[in-house]
Amino acid sequence: MDTAEKSQNNQNNQNDPTPDVSVIIGAYEAMPYLVRCLESVEAQTIGAGRMEIVAVDDGSTDGTGEYLERFAAGTAIPTRVVRQANSGGPSGPRNLGLKLARGRYVFFLDADDYFGEEALERLVAMADRAGTDVVLGKIVGVDRGAPKSMWKKTVERADLYTSNIKFTLSAQKLFRRELLVRLGMSFDEQLKTGEDALFTMEAYLRGGGVSVVADYTCYYLVGREDGNQATKRGSHTLRFDSARALTGLIAAHVPPGPRRDALMVRPFVITLLPQFGPGLLKLPPAVQREKMALAAPLMKAYWTPGLASRLKVAERIRLTCVARGRLDLLLDFLRVLRDKRQPEVVRRRNPPRIYLTYPQFRRARRLPRGTYQVTVTEWVGGERVEPPKPVPHTPLVRRAARKARRVAGRARRRLRKAVRARRRT
Repeated sequence: MDTAEKSQNNQNNQNDPTPDVSVIIGAYEAMPYLVRCLESVEAQTIGAGRMEIVAVDDGSTDGTGEYLERFAAGTAIPTRVVRQANSGGPSGPRNLGLKLARGRYVFFLDADDYFGEEALERLVAMADRAGTDVVLGKIVGVDRGAPKSMWKKTVERADLYTSNIKFTLSAQKLFRRELLVRLGMSFDEQLKTGEDALFTMEAYLRGGGVSVVADYTCYYLVGREDGNQATKRGSHTLRFDSARALTGLIAAHVPPGPRRDALMVRPFVITLLPQFGPGLLKLPPAVQREKMALAAPLMKAYWTPGLASRLKVAERIRLTCVARGRLDLLLDFLRVLRDKRQPEVVRRRNPPRIYLTYPQFRRARRLPRGTYQVTVTEWVGGERVEPPKPVPHTPLVRRAARKARRVAGRARRRLRKAVRARRRT
């Protein structure tokens, strides 16, 4: 990152009491969105005396830096503005802001977005009450999508392995600064996408707990009219870099088993799977093969039956094709998805199973039958399909199941014998 060129304070921060929260804003070509962003900070009910702003203009040419300086000169919130040459990504400004922050907590606010008025007050109160190191506040999208599954209820301590908090790994959260300093955490400036997921997952894994504030909209995630979202930029190789970093982090902190599988769902479904969607059909064969080659080491290292069982059938089929190096089968299946052909729902009784029989299900080249088995809730043609409940493994039930299988087996053998006899006559 280039050395900061210009720094401005509106107050002597060294003489101020320690704020509860430092709002860190990395800004690049952020006008006019920055106006509402800063207005939302000034409107916080926590009050100007309990927070500070550290804003880093990352080489903007649209007036972003000048606006930050005017704001700093007029606001009651202790504000530090740093202007520097462009660093090439959000990690550099965030890292610099983190070094300059003095608050007990830090919040990374994107310059395009804005707070709900009570956001910081509620987030800090939750962290103080629960003693947790990370607090998630409910996010709502404005002209863009936003994560939803983790906002069902407010919880003081969420379980990382069973809850959906692993599906929101953006940096827009409240972090206890002492944790970040003690662990020497920073954003990876070599990653050009997914750097916030790596940072947040590390805080989840190494911190002292995660809370969720779901009963109030804390954060508004704004879709820019010019489409200049950082998450939309970059080539496919950067996505594989991100997946490699996140899977490696998880593997370094969680031993093989169900808990690792639960966390691996996130990089496999959110980062890897989109690389093998119907859009792959439009790419040159060389790029198709390159993507398969980039994915191969990750599949070999981390693709397990436990991970596969946590996915929907269409997801599992695609990733199983990738894991087996079967680009031909993958392309066949992607044509099915592209044409929106619905699978048939087939139910089996002993033991109870449900399959989604896509066209490849009955072909000679098919994948293992278990690839098509429903193991999580699915929606097919607007109908909800639930996996069967497991049969209790009591001695009586086991004996009954064995007897039922023997009876069914004898019946099938008698039927086959009768069919052969008729053919001979």
